[in-house]
Amino acid sequence: MRASMPSPGAPSPAEEPERFPVGEVEFVAMMASIQALMALSIDVMLPALGHISGDLGVSDPNERQLIIGVFLISSGLASLFPGAIADRFGRRPVLLVAVSAYVLLSFVCAIAGSFELLLITRAVVGVFTSAMLVMPMAILRDRFDGDRMARTQSMIAMTFMVVPMLAPMVGQAVLLVAGWRWIFGIMALMGVLVFVWVWARLPETLRPEYRQAINVGVIAGNMGMAVRERASFGYFLGAAFVQAALFGYINSAQQLVAEHFGAGSFFPMVFGGMALIMAGTNFVNSRIVERFGARRVSHTALLVYIVLAAIHLGVALHGETLWVFVPLMTASMCMMSFIGANFQAISLQPFSRTAGAASSVMSFLRTVIGAVLGTLIGQAYDGTARPIMGAMLLCGAAALVLVLYSERGRLFRRVNPPGFYKNVVPPAAH
Repeated sequence: MRASMPSPGAPSPAEEPERFPVGEVEFVAMMASIQALMALSIDVMLPALGHISGDLGVSDPNERQLIIGVFLISSGLASLFPGAIADRFGRRPVLLVAVSAYVLLSFVCAIAGSFELLLITRAVVGVFTSAMLVMPMAILRDRFDGDRMARTQSMIAMTFMVVPMLAPMVGQAVLLVAGWRWIFGIMALMGVLVFVWVWARLPETLRPEYRQAINVGVIAGNMGMAVRERASFGYFLGAAFVQAALFGYINSAQQLVAEHFGAGSFFPMVFGGMALIMAGTNFVNSRIVERFGARRVSHTALLVYIVLAAIHLGVALHGETLWVFVPLMTASMCMMSFIGANFQAISLQPFSRTAGAASSVMSFLRTVIGAVLGTLIGQAYDGTARPIMGAMLLCGAAALVLVLYSERGRLFRRVNPPGFYKNVVPPAAH
């Protein structure tokens, strides 16, 4: 039967761990650490945004959000390229070059003498950091498929959540003993540690027979397949809208929690507490997704997310306290944990041969849409939670429509188990 046919040339999940020299725990921790460099570029400096803007002469309080916004937008735009390069030269060299640039540019940010130079450097950092978003996705698809890929991604996300949990606290601690420039020194140090780890332990995961030519026709064809695949399209574009709401909250979180609700120095603990609970929901997802299926879990979470956003918007319209805002927002963030990992696994399932190109185009669309909309949502901050809650409701509804498109109007199906997809043969160069 078709559902039981293995993908030609692709190792089964059961065989892969025996041949792969890195154990599961180390693999999960390594992929999480790579992704953490991107998260660190955002979360560790959230407590310092006011200090940075004040020191560099920024008068408009909303302009401080651009330190985050330009990084997200540039990383999204640049994510179109590392996958295609990695499909030719491999995942490992692309990662090592990207992390090296991350370290050097972090030092440039640390010595920036103007807000304009800081923004330009942050944009360039985003270009190289895009590889840290794309490569773990490609490496994961190189090794796993189906619900097992979703399980492993949830474990990576669970480990990764340590960064948003601790990073704001680290940033706050740095501000207590030194200036904001030292925060970029911490980023550089973490980059050095990740570089050494990847260089010493990560083997190449791209199969030699899957290497693609650096040819415009081949690259465009591989990326085109990712966009044309209906079963994938709705999921990665739907994830973009959910991610936009998340970015919108991150952009305005410091102003909303610290200033509007008056949490002040407690902001890192509030932000970190949300991240800790999200780590827990990612763990739950890793335990249940192989039993129930990525579709059933993520569809349920998306519907709950929409309901929670509607309830929270209603509460925000009538005024709320911090003690009402935090539980409701945390519940919504938890639903994002069930949505993100599973949507990613579903969208990448058809692309075993061209995981790099598929990861790039998906990351490009997801991150650019998420970053642009997230920046607009952040800029709409009006001193209340109303803009972010309205945005979460609209983004959730848009994601649902896109999922219904991919699923042809049917939710909660258990389809496409490991080995369902035949390898899609990439187009030849003309």
